[in-house]
Amino acid sequence: MNNFHEVVPDPKRMVEGLRDTGYEFITAIADVVDNSIAADAETISIQPILDLRGNVSIVIADNGIGMNQDELINALKYGSEPRKVKASLGKFGLGLKTASTAFCRRLVLISKTSKSDLLTASWDLDHVATSNKWEVEIDVPSKEQLEIFKKNIGDHSGTIVIWEKVDRLLKKYTQPSGQAARKSLEKNVNELKKHLAMVFQRYLDVNDNRAKNITMFMNGEKIEPWDPFSKGFSNLINKAQYDVEMPDGSISKFEIKAYVLPRKEEFPNNEEAEKANISNELQGVYIYRENRLINGPDWLKMFTKEPHGSLLRVEFNFDHQLDEAFHIDIKKSQILLNETVYDVVKSFLTPARRQAQETYRKGRAKTTPEAAKNGHQESNRNIETKEGEVNQPVVDSVDPTKDEANITNSQGTARIKLKITSATRPKEVFVQTVESINDGLLWEPCLIDSHIGVCLNTSHPYYQKVYVPNITEGVTIQGMDALMWGLSISELNCVTESTKNLFQELRYEVSRNLRKLVEDLPDPESGD
Repeated sequence: MNNFHEVVPDPKRMVEGLRDTGYEFITAIADVVDNSIAADAETISIQPILDLRGNVSIVIADNGIGMNQDELINALKYGSEPRKVKASLGKFGLGLKTASTAFCRRLVLISKTSKSDLLTASWDLDHVATSNKWEVEIDVPSKEQLEIFKKNIGDHSGTIVIWEKVDRLLKKYTQPSGQAARKSLEKNVNELKKHLAMVFQRYLDVNDNRAKNITMFMNGEKIEPWDPFSKGFSNLINKAQYDVEMPDGSISKFEIKAYVLPRKEEFPNNEEAEKANISNELQGVYIYRENRLINGPDWLKMFTKEPHGSLLRVEFNFDHQLDEAFHIDIKKSQILLNETVYDVVKSFLTPARRQAQETYRKGRAKTTPEAAKNGHQESNRNIETKEGEVNQPVVDSVDPTKDEANITNSQGTARIKLKITSATRPKEVFVQTVESINDGLLWEPCLIDSHIGVCLNTSHPYYQKVYVPNITEGVTIQGMDALMWGLSISELNCVTESTKNLFQELRYEVSRNLRKLVEDLPDPESGD
């Protein structure tokens, strides 16, 4: 005989434990916005507030269908009744509570429908701790709450969510309402705006027909959509649709598209390039459930983020029917792919990554000489001040047609191959970049307007992977240039007829080894 005993969770311990479900501020607010969209809101307004005493509150208002008393109680219930529309952005009946209490100790709802009066409902963790009961307070709104509702919604139906007693957003400041606290809140707000613009892009974009349109405001400022794929400028290189067999034997589908974005300099103007925000962090797969971004960008543990993949962004779309197959978590922030789907997605991504890398590297090869143009001016000025203090050989009998000259040093005189060139900009007579050097050498001694100098090969991987990422770091570049110029001077101070081929072989061997040593270093960031 079975003896069943009901085990009721301890309210105090349970609500405190549910505060630590791993929400970030930006994902918590997005979860609350999900409820507004599910309530058919057309306008959503978000207002973070820091009062003179340092108390933070968050107000989220929508003009959706609103809630009556029973619906308010259900909304504040952990594991609330499921929505009638399965495609709703809400899923487990936990988001509003767990997302809110992750940052505040008191959650207040003010709501009315077209047929019910205005009511308030509150879920207060301190009250739960005192009473040790799962109690929700229902009341008529206060004068202040009436004013908040009228200001944000007017006479329309709708709901206002208020986070009060926010204790997990800002750290403790000596001056709770001072400049440091306000700057910290501002930083959080700016990150939130970017996140909402990306997550709800299809809802915010009036030209996107995949989702119903909404308008969203942050502190009265309209949030504009951000399209990760820069459609209209990017290249759709591949797309596919795949079937997934469900436990009941039915078939559902997901769609995947790969876009290669232009390099920054290939956008029609700086504004579009800035909007695209080409960066290492934003490459990867963007996963959308019911047209709402729930995960990404990342490579789903298939690949690592590397600079040469920064132009590739992948769109992954599915609907609610695949929730169980993809193991959607309560925050709707990740998916888990089974082995079959994982292999299918990886095989789709692999050629797309190769094509994106090729586009990136072609652009890098074109832009490296441009990046190098002004990167060595300080080095030339620095070497100029020390040129007279450095022991140098005598160079004469110069033949520019054959790139030959006589070198006289302490070892004697030798006739050697020596590149003869001129400065391409004022005082560029010690360090000069060229697009290539015979045999793929990284450097070679040269004579620039009668000064002994060094030519650097911008096509060599060492230049691209070590010089280019540091091209704006003056001291670093000056240090490397001083080394290369010093090697060239030393070679000419020691070269003889019998050793001139050995020195050239040494440069070849060093250049070959450096090519191998930097092979696994990342390519420089796009736009460096």
